[in-house]
Amino acid sequence: MSTETLLYIILAGIVALLLALFQYKYKTKGASKSNALFAFLRFITFFSVLLLLINPKFEQVKYYTEKPNLVIAVDNSASIKHLKQTENAKAVLKAITTNSQLNDKFNVEIFSFGNVLNAQDSLSFTKSQTNLDKVFKELSQVYKNTVSPTLLVTDGNQTIGNDYQFSAKKYSQAIYPIILGDTIVYSDLQISKLNVNKYAYPKNKFPVEAIVVYNGEQAVTSKFVVTKGNTTVYSKVVKLDKSNNSEVLNFALSANSIGVQSYKAQIIPLSTEKNKTNNYKNFAVEFIDQKSKIAIVSTVLHPDLGALKKSIESNEQREVVFFKPNKFLDQINDFQLVVLYQPNNSFKSVFQELDKQNKNKWIISGSKTDWRFLNSVSTNYSLDSASQTEDYQPNLNTNYTSFIIEDLDFQSFPPLKATFGDADFNVPFESILFKTVSGIKTEHPLLATLETNGRREAILFGENIWQWRAQSYLNTDDFLQFDNFIGKLVQYLASNKRKNRLNIDYNSFYNGSDNIVISAQFFNKNYEFDANASLSMSLKNNDTGIKFNRPLILKGNNYQANLNGLEAGNYNFTVSSASEKISVSGSFKIIEYNVEEQFLNADVTKLQQLATNSNGNAYFVSDYNALAKELLMDKRYQATQKSNKSVVPLIDWYYLLFIIALSLSLEWFIRKYQGLI
Repeated sequence: MSTETLLYIILAGIVALLLALFQYKYKTKGASKSNALFAFLRFITFFSVLLLLINPKFEQVKYYTEKPNLVIAVDNSASIKHLKQTENAKAVLKAITTNSQLNDKFNVEIFSFGNVLNAQDSLSFTKSQTNLDKVFKELSQVYKNTVSPTLLVTDGNQTIGNDYQFSAKKYSQAIYPIILGDTIVYSDLQISKLNVNKYAYPKNKFPVEAIVVYNGEQAVTSKFVVTKGNTTVYSKVVKLDKSNNSEVLNFALSANSIGVQSYKAQIIPLSTEKNKTNNYKNFAVEFIDQKSKIAIVSTVLHPDLGALKKSIESNEQREVVFFKPNKFLDQINDFQLVVLYQPNNSFKSVFQELDKQNKNKWIISGSKTDWRFLNSVSTNYSLDSASQTEDYQPNLNTNYTSFIIEDLDFQSFPPLKATFGDADFNVPFESILFKTVSGIKTEHPLLATLETNGRREAILFGENIWQWRAQSYLNTDDFLQFDNFIGKLVQYLASNKRKNRLNIDYNSFYNGSDNIVISAQFFNKNYEFDANASLSMSLKNNDTGIKFNRPLILKGNNYQANLNGLEAGNYNFTVSSASEKISVSGSFKIIEYNVEEQFLNADVTKLQQLATNSNGNAYFVSDYNALAKELLMDKRYQATQKSNKSVVPLIDWYYLLFIIALSLSLEWFIRKYQGLI
């Protein structure tokens, strides 16, 4: 409490006393005990009211005891079942969670993980991927600035994500791996890696790379074979030993027909091998008629050009070629889409030829765009340009109808630099992204598409899209989501198919361990997204003849059906609306492959190194009782007394209102009793 406030309180006491004495001493003749009592009660009333007006603030300190957390993360992936460790994992979890001493010392919190981290409810050991890297990243956010030793019940075999040893270094907690799995090293041949392009062209050869690895002491000879159906298309004898324990095989296979073709690569297993699942890998290649060619025409050098090329060519069906305006016209007929980057007067002949041939185009403007020229050649829109530039952040239009768009957390993306001003459109258009200016959302387009006379066009009002791709990587640890976004836009612009009320998005084939999701968008008769539609999917496994149905669930601005867990095989499907006779059909193939069954042992070395780096200890599953004793004896994990200091204003102390009411009531009743009222 400040000195000034203290002086105000003293002054309030003096004023309250003087007022009370004035009423019951000066104005009342004579002195009596009753007057003294009345003066005291009136003093209490005046002083309390003045205190409320001054409203002094007091510091309040509360003390509490905080126990350390004991985080238990259990591997819920299929590899635990494959290594026959499910009962051991459950036994360890039960023993720790029912240990009364550990529960007295720690707040025990349980998680399970596969490809994502979940608050543990039950263990199924069916997750198709293991991402320990993501586990440590998410736990780092939850248990920042706490004491939370972490028990990691796992075999240590990761199938997706970055190396978890690096993310674990940023996790400032001691890690105690409880190792599940066999530690005995058996002789084993396996196909460690199989690299192949997703797409190829008929009557050409496509490259395949396979890495065969051997674990064992004796020299062995085996045979690597690739088959298509019952036909062997490639084979080679492989000789390996303890010192020369791997071989990289590079070969090419012929592409003869259109569509998805399946292959099986196999290294013939040894007679003594324990795990033969990792001796073969199925793969597929889609043979396509032709590649989509996209031209990027520009007179400036900018990082955007490289980012666009990377994003577009992430789909192997597409090829990007750069041109200057004066070099492009001779090859204009070779391209399905033209991207015009920051056009100026030198693009005049390009625009004339594009209009003449009614070709689709994507215009990207920026600080070096000549808007006077662009206004003169475009009849669809115009912009009253100024010499100033402005920064615009993106805001997703969830009602966009031309194709399915997922929210990439656009609001986290850095702003694009553009010429100041808003465009006026003379034809109907749809905004994919709206402009956000200084945190204020607008409905002015930042990225828009339009269709006129059978021609499609897009315009992006801003440069530095390369920063969006970089931010997307920071958000998700890969470029996949952003590249898919650009790919969908390019696919829409490179095609002239008419708009449908029901659109679906899926791949032609999936690996068995992939996350299989089919997305759909449904629009009403005005082509507005219908969030109240009832969509369902009927599927048929062509290999077994089994039919079943799945509902599509609304998620954001699209409907999704999760098909994880389907058996390998060829599938036909139809997505239909329950309210209208609208449906779309398709087909896909699931390739037999379970990445969780490729492991024979626990990764003991890596888990022990993980424990050492974090000042923890690694234990085998048979020694988990020793772990409990260590946790109970470790002096780093003690309950700590903490204080919570807060500033409380007097007006929040409701007892003072009770005192005012009590003093006034007592004064009134006593005076009433004595007949003074």
